[in-house]
Amino acid sequence: MQESTYVPASEPVEVTENRRSPRKNVKLYAAVGAVVAAGAAALVFLLHSPAPLYPVPMNGKYGFIDSSARLVVPAQFDDARAFSGGFAAVSSQGKWGYIDAGGRLAVAPQYDIADAFSNGMAMVGLGGKLGYIGTDGRFLINPQYQAAGAFGDDLAPVEIGGRWGYINRSGKMAIDPQFDDAGAFSLGLAPVRFGDQYGYINTSGRLVINPRFHAAGRFSEGLAAVRTDAKFGYIDKSGAMAIAPQFDSAGDFSNGLAPVAVGNRFGYINKRGEFLINPRFDQVGSFVDGLAPVWLNSHEFYVEKSGKYIWRSAN
Repeated sequence: MQESTYVPASEPVEVTENRRSPRKNVKLYAAVGAVVAAGAAALVFLLHSPAPLYPVPMNGKYGFIDSSARLVVPAQFDDARAFSGGFAAVSSQGKWGYIDAGGRLAVAPQYDIADAFSNGMAMVGLGGKLGYIGTDGRFLINPQYQAAGAFGDDLAPVEIGGRWGYINRSGKMAIDPQFDDAGAFSLGLAPVRFGDQYGYINTSGRLVINPRFHAAGRFSEGLAAVRTDAKFGYIDKSGAMAIAPQFDSAGDFSNGLAPVAVGNRFGYINKRGEFLINPRFDQVGSFVDGLAPVWLNSHEFYVEKSGKYIWRSAN
């Protein structure tokens, strides 16, 4: 887990956690903007598409395609993020809201920051503070945190007084603030930092993998990316090295593949550490339902797990 870099699911990925400080000027799953006008109500959405949808840029706006590269939701948003938990964050006139899996507006744009949904809750920001909403857009935990992360295993990391701990879904402190850094729980474990070393705790707050990594990501599909010295590899839930450190950057596994970099080129490996898509891209994103966004020579593409292109941006 690196310094609180916040990387959209549809954008280039490295080892990073779903954490966000509104004081950092980074592109979201959300971005800080101005007040939305009544024009948000005029946004047009198509009705229902049973296929998974993917955000794409078109003529300065964002829409969504399906897995056959057919445009399903017209390009009308200022920005858009990948679907998670049945919703995708979209931006209009500087504010963020959510559309549902059918492309319908589910939560009107109103937030300065809008994270992906996880466990039925999403972290959002208003006025420099972070809180959590439900799928109807109503606050379940009011904005109050300067820095926080996504819910996983019914717990979310929050920073209080310069130390990190975890709250439960009611907003009560479940693991007292005691860590120098903390990431989201996944598969019952979360990366935390003591000084300059990362280890992993369980949902009771007990240390189960001793701090010995220079960076650590969340567990996904049974493995987590970690950095020892200058290279990234992957450990299993016992803390044993499953894929030897050899990559210059690494991300979460999804759909059986993980994005990694060798030098400044990105590709995808399987759980044996073998390249299934050779490193040839400038930057890459994670696979979602069989497709992943990749960037090459200023163009954005979507590729299948075979490496075949199914969509390319016009510019």
